[in-house]
Amino acid sequence: MTDKPTVLVTGGAGYIGSHAVLALRDAGWPVAVIDTLVTGFRFAVPDDVPFTQGDIADQPLVEALLRSHHVGAIMHFAGSVVVPESVADPLKYYHNNTVKSRALIESAVRCGVPHFIFSSTAATYGTPEESPVREDAPQQPINPYGMSKLMTEAMLADVAAVHPINYCALRYFNVAGADPQARTGQSTAGATHLIKVAVEAALGKRDHVSIFGSDFDTPDGTGVRDYIHVSDLAAAHVLALEALIADPATSHRLNCGYGRGFSVLEVLDAVDRITNRPITRRMDGRRAGDPAALISDNSAILARLPWQPRHADLDQIVTHALAWERRLDDMRK
Repeated sequence: MTDKPTVLVTGGAGYIGSHAVLALRDAGWPVAVIDTLVTGFRFAVPDDVPFTQGDIADQPLVEALLRSHHVGAIMHFAGSVVVPESVADPLKYYHNNTVKSRALIESAVRCGVPHFIFSSTAATYGTPEESPVREDAPQQPINPYGMSKLMTEAMLADVAAVHPINYCALRYFNVAGADPQARTGQSTAGATHLIKVAVEAALGKRDHVSIFGSDFDTPDGTGVRDYIHVSDLAAAHVLALEALIADPATSHRLNCGYGRGFSVLEVLDAVDRITNRPITRRMDGRRAGDPAALISDNSAILARLPWQPRHADLDQIVTHALAWERRLDDMRK
């Protein structure tokens, strides 16, 4: 038995959500998952974790879950995450990421859930004037994905001001890698994450990797990103939950990154080096909504949470992503 409250993980069958489920279980938290399985995978949720296939916008369903499981906290990962798609189909993103989040927050308030952790994004900053970017930097998204997440941050702040709920918005930089024990990883077909795409190419699943833009104002002309290992990110969620419970009067907005960036070419070089199999590279035009560089100032999360990254190494991130990709192949045989 545990005195820890049950955590409802939305989108818990997806990439980051499934890692958070493992991190919570490993730390002794009772967990329940809701996921539509539109982009998630049932196999990503352990068999002993209560699972409901459903939509967070289905308020009667969500509220029944919150009450029956005596949920004391929500970790909210459900949503749509592809920046170029958000530019092409903004209404999808405002519906999935903003409208549905509003319904979930309302259900949390109705059921008296006191703690809420939100999967936000560095895309809320748009193109930052200073790098590394701090949490108090202007939030001026340059794509509907970032704006849809920023609107949810605003809702949480307004709701926390008048209801007995506190929240932590974790602003992710570029999430990559996979569980070191290969229990879960990035499984989406046609994924757009660079490291996922690159390891697929290294294993012959793609015939090339497109490099979107070679004329950015960066050292080698390609986009620079702050890559964070997904297991370090999941650990940050558990620590954020503990912080919310320890001080119910305080909410947090924290960057999740390592504070250093790698260019597209540096990432591809790392994959080539680890696999000893050079990837075919194809130069392409810039994608809509892509900033040149996005690097975190992570001093706030290091100060507020006892978070110590364990996998802040590009080669390790690539190695774990590669191991998961091979495991996926074995599962599909």
